[in-house]
Amino acid sequence: MNQRLLFLGPPGAGKGTQAQQLAARHGMLHLSTGDMLRAEVDAGTPLGIEVNAVMERGDLVSDEQVLAIVRGRLLNPNQGWLLDGFPRTLVQAEALADLLEELQQPLQRAVLIDLADDLLVQRLLNRGRADDTADTIRNRLRVYQEKTAPLIAFYEERGLLARVDGEGTIDEIAARLEDLLT
Repeated sequence: MNQRLLFLGPPGAGKGTQAQQLAARHGMLHLSTGDMLRAEVDAGTPLGIEVNAVMERGDLVSDEQVLAIVRGRLLNPNQGWLLDGFPRTLVQAEALADLLEELQQPLQRAVLIDLADDLLVQRLLNRGRADDTADTIRNRLRVYQEKTAPLIAFYEERGLLARVDGEGTIDEIAARLEDLLT
């Protein structure tokens, strides 16, 4: 599959799981922002050293630093890719669109994995992570609604948005994604 995709959705919708599996099944490059940042740090690249210093201070990595990492991963225009975890804001989405235009690799589809808030809260609580308390989950959902949810309209206005129901098993959601993308 030589598609250029990105996954959107609230925390707990299954973006990371589905992105990883879809990319593996189709030989696509899976671009997870967190994984890319860790890889740069582990490799000790100049950018990785800079990013590590930012993260050690507890600060957020800048949009410019994340875009530099994404740029480095998209040098092969013949390989399909899937962005997971980026962009998270309208400013990032606009910067990504500019980068993709420059690289002549326009985004083909933004896939929203949609799930009701009550199901998201239950799914996240069931993960059993120490930081997944009801209060922190509700705060993460609030931040998502404020900062990331506007991306839905951004991609919808450009005719790029596709919605997938995020309720059900991992395999059921994967089947819906396959139907959508083939």
